[in-house]
Amino acid sequence: MSTTQGTITRVRGRVRVEHGAKRIRAYLGGELVADTIRPLLVWEKPYYPTYYFPLEDVRTELLSADGTALRSPSRGEGRMFTIRAGVSEAIGAALRYEESPFEELRNAIRFDWAALDAWFEEDEQVFTHPRDPYTRVDILTSSRHVRVEHAGVTIADTHKPTLVFETALPVRYYLPKTHIRMELLEPSDTVSHCPYKGQAEYWSVRAGETVHQDLIWSYPTPLPESQKIAGLISFYPEKVDLYVDGIEQA
Repeated sequence: MSTTQGTITRVRGRVRVEHGAKRIRAYLGGELVADTIRPLLVWEKPYYPTYYFPLEDVRTELLSADGTALRSPSRGEGRMFTIRAGVSEAIGAALRYEESPFEELRNAIRFDWAALDAWFEEDEQVFTHPRDPYTRVDILTSSRHVRVEHAGVTIADTHKPTLVFETALPVRYYLPKTHIRMELLEPSDTVSHCPYKGQAEYWSVRAGETVHQDLIWSYPTPLPESQKIAGLISFYPEKVDLYVDGIEQA
């Protein structure tokens, strides 16, 4: 089920605009930059939306035009702004399309997600990008036989995988640590964030004298909706040889 209000949907080329219902807040330098209960969800790329804030819900006194223009075939001519809040400055991190073919965007501001310090959907901090209301994550226990090899060495072998089915992504196989040759793994400093699962930690794999970086990840303390994968380990099937019921996964 969508969490958008569903009152308006506009499409132009590959861009789609909808009205959202969540309260969205964005911070920079410890200061609140924007706070709205009327966000616009704009799919500028097909994978997830971007938030646009109504102009009246933005602290425009923190913005200054930097003279940079940006042309989008679907959204029109845009002007970029620098945000100054607290002791922080985010150059060109705000964008407005004042004469956009999308009427909804003309009085709205888009912020560069990575340029700001923190984003909140309602009272929960969100990382990496906004949650897509049309994305579903199903986590199911299974009895399939999963075997993982790398450089001719078997790393894992189990009949107790947990399968993660996420909209538009390949199936991911999460395995118990007790079914993995942990002596072949070396902890990595790499971390990543998923808006649906939380913060992941990584391991590299040592095969002979070679260390293959960041082939494996785990969510030690996932978000509540993904608790079923807590502490389990998954592999990039494009980086290892992964077999399910004897069939190698492409």
